[in-house]
Formats: sequence, C-alpha cells, structure tokens
Amino acid sequence: MHGGAGGFAGLREPQTADALRAGVAAALAAGAEVLAAGGAAADAAVAAVASLEECPLFNAGTGSVLNRAGEVEMDAALMEGAGRRAGAVAGVRRLAHPIEAARAVLRDGRHVLLFGAEAERIGREAGVAAIDPAALIVPARSAQLARSRHGTVGAVARDAAGHLAAATSTGGLVGKLPGRISDSAQIGCGTWADDATCAVSATGHGESFIRTVFAREVDALLRHARVDLDEACRRALAEIAALGGHGGCIALDRDGNAAMPFDTPAMPRGVVREGEPARVALGPEALGALGPEALA
Repeated sequence: MHGGAGGFAGLREPQTADALRAGVAAALAAGAEVLAAGGAAADAAVAAVASLEECPLFNAGTGSVLNRAGEVEMDAALMEGAGRRAGAVAGVRRLAHPIEAARAVLRDGRHVLLFGAEAERIGREAGVAAIDPAALIVPARSAQLARSRHGTVGAVARDAAGHLAAATSTGGLVGKLPGRISDSAQIGCGTWADDATCAVSATGHGESFIRTVFAREVDALLRHARVDLDEACRRALAEIAALGGHGGCIALDRDGNAAMPFDTPAMPRGVVREGEPARVALGPEALGALGPEALA
C-alpha cells in the first residue's frame, strides 16, 4: 500500500515520521487480517485504504485537502482483477469512507463511476457511514491552501486464489477547482487490476496520470512488451515526467512480484505477506526484495 507521493517536509520531524509509519503499519495489518481469514483481495484492499482514510495525516477521507472554495471533495475507485469489475465515486463530501462507496458501486454493477449526491446515496444505502463535511477538515489542511502537496492513498492485494485487486482514494489536489475529478477515480489512469497481468494504484499529479492513462500503460507494457513489472512501472513513470508531472505507484503482478517506484522525495509505503513481518518505508530507503518469495 502507499500513502501518497510528495515532498513531506514533516518527515524531518520524528514525531510526524513515527505517526506516518504507524498509519502505514495499521493499514497493512487491516488488509492482512482480511487475507489471513481467507478474504478476497478486493476486500483486503478496501480495508487497507479505509484505515488510511481514518488517519488525518493522509490525503483521503478525514484529512483530505481542500479545493479552492475551502471544501473537501473526495474520489475513490476499486477494481477487481477477476473480470475487470470496477466501481468508483467522485466529488463525494458526506461519506466517511469513499472507498467503501466505490465498492458499493462495483457491487451494484450498473455503472462504473458515479459523481456527487448519487454516489453518496448509493454509499449510504450500502451502509457507508455518513459524516458532516466539516468533520473531514483538519486544521493543517486549512493552513495548507497556500501550499501544494500531492497525496493519495492506495492498496493492491493478491489473495489465496491468485486474484488481484487495486483500491485508491484521494482528496485530490490542494486548491483544485470545485468539480475536478482525479485520476484515482478513473479506471485505467490511477487504478487498474487484471488477474492476467497486474494491479496498480498510482499517486501524484493526477492530470499527467490521466493524460498517459498510466495504470493501463503499466498493464500494456506487461502484456505486449513483455517487460517485468518494475520496468513497466518505471517506463510509465517516465511518460509522466516527460509531461512535467511527478508521482509514484505500487503494483503487483499475477505471480506476486511487486514494484513501488516514485520520483518524489518521499512516498509512505509498506508491504506484508502471510507469515512475514510487515515492512514500512517513507523516503528513498529500500524495502528489500519485492519478489513473490518476500511479498504477497
């Protein structure tokens, strides 16, 4: 899972860095618990992302950044590798867990992406907790409008049956125009999963990820160029850089190999496999081997 790519000046403060590591570890534990009980990859990814949506240090759910009008508008998407089923919501303001609303859209099955009030309605009908929009705003985000910082959260998972899933949730860009929809909610851009190839969750400057159809590009490089997962992710990120954008991603392929490249100063991230201790990193430090022998 990842907690967003960006500058993260606060990492110089030990207390903030420790809190970020704890948030990543809690999300890994939430997803791993689902998988350990025999749960599906999609539900594990949702559990991990929902945990991050509850932590005010991340730009998703509580702690989402504010748009130019000083409001929270959140996007989220979930995609299953089996059958490429997907659900996404955009511009939601009154749901505690947008990722759970995205799952509700997926399970409903009639549409892939719903916006605003209708997305909130289907979420509430599925039991997603409603919340006062003001409760999602933390003081640090109000003070942040004058600065720019990327940050999206996401998780990819592979379950015991070999199925892949990707989940992504975001508050978007600081000071964005009201009504802007991120790459996170757009299947193939910031979120993708196909059991035949890979699961991808991206983070960074969303417009660049939309313009390159980033996550689907990773899939295409695996499918057609026959490169390995890390190379596919790095080539796709090179296209982002060519457009002047920056960011990163996490990805799993069908064999359990993982990649977590980024070109920003930091990207809180972590990995866990059944029977292995969780590994967490914030900045450029390595996590060690990311093949199937070390990661699921």
